[in-house]
Amino acid sequence: MPEIKQMPPHVADLIAAGEVVERPASVVKELVENAMDARSSAVVVEIRRGGMGLVRVTDNGCGIAPAELPTAFLRHATSKLRGPEDLGKIGTLGFRGEALAAIAAVSRVEIRTRRREDGAGAALRLEGGVPGEVEEAGAPEGTTILVRDLFYNTPARLKFMKKDSAETAAVSGLMQHLALSHPDISFKFIKDGAEALHTPGDGRLDSAVYAALGRDFARSLLPVKGGGDGVAVSGFVTRPLQGRGSRSMQVFFVNGRFIKSQLLTAALEEGYRNQIMKGRFPGCVLAVTLPVTAVDVNVHPAKTQVKFAQEKAVFDAVYHTVLDSLAERDGPVPASPAPEAAANPRGDFFQSMDAKSFRARETGKPPAPPPKPSAPLPAWNTERPGLKLSDSVPPPSRGEPPERPAPGRKTPFPPLRGDAPASVLKREAERREAPSLPAEEAALEKAAKPAFPAAERTFVPAIPRQEPEVPGQEAIEPPREAPWRIAGEVLRTYIICEDGEGSVFLIDKHAAHERINFDRLKAALEPPMRQALLTPAAVELGREDGALLLENLPLLEEFGFSCEDFGGGAVLVREVPADMDAEDAAAALEEIAGKLREGRSPAERREALLHTMACKAAIKGGWKSGPAELRALVDKVQSGEVKYCPHGRPVAVKLTKYELEKMFKRV
Repeated sequence: MPEIKQMPPHVADLIAAGEVVERPASVVKELVENAMDARSSAVVVEIRRGGMGLVRVTDNGCGIAPAELPTAFLRHATSKLRGPEDLGKIGTLGFRGEALAAIAAVSRVEIRTRRREDGAGAALRLEGGVPGEVEEAGAPEGTTILVRDLFYNTPARLKFMKKDSAETAAVSGLMQHLALSHPDISFKFIKDGAEALHTPGDGRLDSAVYAALGRDFARSLLPVKGGGDGVAVSGFVTRPLQGRGSRSMQVFFVNGRFIKSQLLTAALEEGYRNQIMKGRFPGCVLAVTLPVTAVDVNVHPAKTQVKFAQEKAVFDAVYHTVLDSLAERDGPVPASPAPEAAANPRGDFFQSMDAKSFRARETGKPPAPPPKPSAPLPAWNTERPGLKLSDSVPPPSRGEPPERPAPGRKTPFPPLRGDAPASVLKREAERREAPSLPAEEAALEKAAKPAFPAAERTFVPAIPRQEPEVPGQEAIEPPREAPWRIAGEVLRTYIICEDGEGSVFLIDKHAAHERINFDRLKAALEPPMRQALLTPAAVELGREDGALLLENLPLLEEFGFSCEDFGGGAVLVREVPADMDAEDAAAALEEIAGKLREGRSPAERREALLHTMACKAAIKGGWKSGPAELRALVDKVQSGEVKYCPHGRPVAVKLTKYELEKMFKRV
């Protein structure tokens, strides 16, 4: 067995240096963090050849005493820690005492420094970690460190360095993060003699973002501010429609330290759930502030990873702050509040009748109002006040009460739309041509039919007839006009709307209605109404998809499907949701099976089901809609309640008067 010997000190220093100094960007990071810990208000960084030729960092901080210069380059020498108890409350960026020693071990270093109280400065040169003599030299207040010929004595590391352009890009990205983490410090970055970054240092984060990340990115941001449980969150996030192709523009800081955290990334993206398109990622510059005792930064020598004592509190703070800010600030033109006396007391325009409402209608008793909360609202409140669809449907004419059927007569069916499927029109024609039955036969037929026959669903939700108002109960205040006007509909898909400020909106009917359905289904406490199929439909799905649906029958029952095994991978469908066309059941189940294959958890599977249900029950492109339906959709969009479809697509596109006049060369 080979003899065990202690490693020479210079070899041990080279190995230790490899853990701290990976590339020129590591050198810049350590030196700039030391400059910020020295209470500098201005830092200048200059590199040449990507940092392999020269790295110069100059600050106007407190400086170093001449007698302490050799000690500063020893391993585990620091001015920031005094005992083991300090490890639990680290408030500085640097603390390990390894940076200067590691940098000096693999390069040629020169340092000049002067304190404010000293009349002259001091200089020290080191080569391969070996220091020279401390000399008196002229120097401005602060510290200047020059690092030359990085890895000149470690050829194994040198040959794995990337091109100068790649190393320069790494340093540029690092300088952006450092400048954003401390907007109160003026940073200047010079690469190969050209200035690449200069922040004002005025303490405003938006100024730092503008200087570091550019004008276009800065204009796409929304300010956020919030917190809870001792965690404060502030900064900026991108609008949902300004999603990025990668996560490269997600910048997080914890107590002024740039970090990479999967927890914060997950909290951010969860706040954008159902508001940003798939394959797109939000950008942000978020600063998280919490007590130093609640975070451990002593995880890795690079100090870009941290551990939180209360991960759930940090996650909730970021998630709810982002969610609330998106709801408050990123909505279309807000509409004026509706009068308290609603013209239409029936509830949501597009909401299917639930079981409670049906029983109340049959018994003549009004549904019991929901109990008022006795406890105060929780700290996280994401609800926004706004118009309801019930407020947007016009009231019936006072002089024309709704027509009631005569006693003993059946209520006539509403007329079908001209664009109904051929099968539906055929059934309607046969029904109208059928001869009327004698009274005795009609009574027998009525007794043979079920008490609650499945009503045939029209293409878009019909407007139920209004009950006549009680005489003498008239609204004192006339209904207010909405601050917008519906100009029309094009392609039977898009609504054209104009507001009082001269802006024009194009609203996607399907996307808006899909979002309304999604929110309704997600908030529903009871299963939706079902319609029984006159003839059960057999849906061929294949053995794998069929077995997957049968495994999730309780989930399908929750959303109004009644299915059973039909053998050979087929599923027999007996009931479908009341607001879904029977013809869409097969396509809906096929899509549901595909979503179930992708879902990783019960919650994800349920949400995938919600997406499919909302889409299949929504108004389709090309369907003709009535004025009340168009108004109801526009109410939801203009009130800010509906902004994105569940898949993150925009619901409305806004064109200002200036943009229109620019298109026509009027300005």
